[in-house]
Amino acid sequence: MSGKKVGVLVMSYGTPQSMEDIEAYYTHIRRGNKPSPEQLHELTSRYEAIVGGVFPLRENTDNQVAGLQNALASEHDDVEFVCFQGLKHAYPFIEDGIEQMAQCGITEGVGIVLAPHYSTMSIGSYNKRAREKAAEYGISMTFVDSYHLHPKLIQALTERVERALGKFGEENRSSVRVLFSAHSLPEKILELGDPYPEQLLETSRAIADKAGIENWQFAWQSAGQTATPWLGPDILDVLRTLAKEDVKRVLVCPIGFVSDHLEVLYDLDIEAQQLAKEIGLHLERTDSLNTDQLYMQTLSDAVWKQYGELTKQA
Repeated sequence: MSGKKVGVLVMSYGTPQSMEDIEAYYTHIRRGNKPSPEQLHELTSRYEAIVGGVFPLRENTDNQVAGLQNALASEHDDVEFVCFQGLKHAYPFIEDGIEQMAQCGITEGVGIVLAPHYSTMSIGSYNKRAREKAAEYGISMTFVDSYHLHPKLIQALTERVERALGKFGEENRSSVRVLFSAHSLPEKILELGDPYPEQLLETSRAIADKAGIENWQFAWQSAGQTATPWLGPDILDVLRTLAKEDVKRVLVCPIGFVSDHLEVLYDLDIEAQQLAKEIGLHLERTDSLNTDQLYMQTLSDAVWKQYGELTKQA
């Protein structure tokens, strides 16, 4: 190894570290405005429903950061990559990750978000915060914008779809409607020509083609409760429509999420599952990527490729 250290800022939305941190977390999401007692109760009850007083959700991200560190170390021995975590709405914040990088004497870094699809409102905002903080410390940074069609990512997701289809029985495979889903965003991104919706469709098509699936569609989920409209149709509305169309079996593949968090464990496993039972649907979902080796290799490949761009600029 050359002894050269390159920082890797691994960014994600963040989640509370404990039940006691939920209010502070929610307040940060609301830009410093505390939630009402009713709003706080609703969010807290969702976490209680999935974690039962224990809080393992942060471990998912911690394990992914460690997994990427290991993948980079095993695949590239000419550069020492050092991973740092930076969260949007919880400690360590994005700015904390950059500060830790500077304290280690690192002058070059690559930023990557634990989300495959680019939007100006999500990944764009993460990168902006990191870029501004890095400039304060004189750290030269470059950023992975998306990796939504990386072959190893598509392979990992396809394997999950094929495995989950087996839960319906081989004789029922062709009758299963596959729903690919991702976190909704405000409709105003369409006016900006944001690539987010099309990148999600590209990933969906790639998985469907690889798995030989023709019976599929896309749905949005987990929209925010704001006065402005969000992208739809919402997955709960889609399930109701499918039931009216006499569809009996539905498989959800949440391609916009890479680990088990609230939007998967509550919005799909509890809320959507309860609705499915009420309207007579057999609903299953694919396993989350979490620390799947193919996903770790996807991240490692994306970081290495982006680091190549940084060395070209030097």
